[in-house]
Amino acid sequence: MFRFEDPIYLYLLALIPILLLIHFLMLRRQKKLLRKFGDLELVRQLMPNVSRMRPLVKFWLLLGALALLIVVLARPQFGNKISHEKRTGIETIICMDISNSMLAEDVAPSRLDRSKMMVENLVDHFTNDKIGLIVFAGDAFVQLPITSDYVSAKMFLSSITPAMIATQGTDIAAAINMASHSFTQEENIGKAIIVITDGEDHEGGAMEAAKEAKEKGMNTYVLGVGSPNGAPIPVGNGDYMKDNTGQTVMSALNEQMCRQLADAGSGAYIHVENNSNAQEQLDNELDKLSKKETSSTIYSDFDEQFQAVAIIVLLLLILEVCILEIKNPMLRRISLFKRSKKVAAIVALLLVTVGVQAQSDRQMIRQGNKLYRKGNVAEAEVSYRKAVERNERNPQANYNLGNSLMSQRKDSLAITQLEKAAKLETNPLRRAQAYHNMGVICQQHRMFGEAIEAYKEALRNNPTDHETRYNLELCKRQQKEQQQDQNQQNQQNKDNKDNQDKQDQQKQEQKQDQQKQDQEQQKPQMSKENAEQLLNAAMQEEKQTQERMKKAQQQPQKRRLEKNW
Repeated sequence: MFRFEDPIYLYLLALIPILLLIHFLMLRRQKKLLRKFGDLELVRQLMPNVSRMRPLVKFWLLLGALALLIVVLARPQFGNKISHEKRTGIETIICMDISNSMLAEDVAPSRLDRSKMMVENLVDHFTNDKIGLIVFAGDAFVQLPITSDYVSAKMFLSSITPAMIATQGTDIAAAINMASHSFTQEENIGKAIIVITDGEDHEGGAMEAAKEAKEKGMNTYVLGVGSPNGAPIPVGNGDYMKDNTGQTVMSALNEQMCRQLADAGSGAYIHVENNSNAQEQLDNELDKLSKKETSSTIYSDFDEQFQAVAIIVLLLLILEVCILEIKNPMLRRISLFKRSKKVAAIVALLLVTVGVQAQSDRQMIRQGNKLYRKGNVAEAEVSYRKAVERNERNPQANYNLGNSLMSQRKDSLAITQLEKAAKLETNPLRRAQAYHNMGVICQQHRMFGEAIEAYKEALRNNPTDHETRYNLELCKRQQKEQQQDQNQQNQQNKDNKDNQDKQDQQKQEQKQDQQKQDQEQQKPQMSKENAEQLLNAAMQEEKQTQERMKKAQQQPQKRRLEKNW
């Protein structure tokens, strides 16, 4: 990432247009004086050794050197330095409920927005701690692996919406189980699982999951968001969500379940209201956890790059000194500065503008970085795209563009840009970052095979990246669980198909029996003995059919989720 350490010096670039204006006025004044002296063509013939282009070239060279010297004073820096810092803190995994019931507005502005504000304030209070983010509804997945990068945490936090998970409901147990497997392998360090929910546990098993986490040394804290009296769930256009019977759904905070969950996890229950009391209670509870010194990998952007610009300044000054203002009689035959060719002017302009053109894409990257840090991700994307248009082979522009698309959930486009950045990048550390981000995107979409390959490629370029190594192991475990779930689903679908085939067979048999009865009724004459036999056969068939239907009804059926909040 490119930046200026002292950007205040860049205001001195305002001197450039002022000097241009002064030089233009001086040239006009010089021409007026020459006209007073005599005809311009005659004066030039009387001064054969005087050159009009040489002073102009010297001026442009000095002006370019001055502009680049101001850039040197601003201390341009480019990030390729990695440092390992020792930090003393705790590890926290936040499990945020993003089911539709979190859209209720009994807590201003809404339950979900209030939860985001609390997490953002919590991150602002962190200094040496690590944080991870898991979102859940009827399912759960890792939104942000545990990290010390608080900027990324806020970035991922802002993009959370209920639309991220299609399966609605509130499976707190799945979130706690996933959180218990998302911590690092550090021992003797405080580990906290913070569950932010309205307590509507539709799936069950949350108490058992909290107890298992407690046995592993992880405390579970529950933040109950909402009102026990309940509130409707807005769906837009001034309407509210309704259940299967057409009644308006009233989502209420289940405080009893939240307290039981906190007790089972050896944590604390905190009720979130329209004040800052919950934030203070949470900070106090987390301060009680034991802290341990951990190692964190920090990517810093403080590598000085002024040397290359200073060399260009030195070359421009040397060239300016070597060019005389008058023509050299010994080199009179060389028409380098004649009006017809104007080669010198072109060379001077190229020398001045090469640095500007080389920095144009960097300037757009720098502008995009400023917008990105301010949270204007969409505007930052525009700046990064302009940088890519000016220099398609700039790996930093492609990488930053991919990150901006990633933060806006434009994941397919983000992967394309990150792949391009990884191919263009020559620095293995920065190439590893691109593959790491590609792995995170694939992991979020449960594309575990692609994520594993991306993480492996990142480790090939940077084998010391422990965070990538941890994500790789977590992704392998999630892939295994996904395969198991898929096998169970296939088996269940097979069972359902068998049940359906049995029912179809029963219907076919009933139809055949009915046809036989119709045929018997259509016979012109039937003896008493034949009638009794047919009647007994029909009763026996009916009895067998009922037994088959009873057995089919006793077969286990797939649970259907009836709630959508």
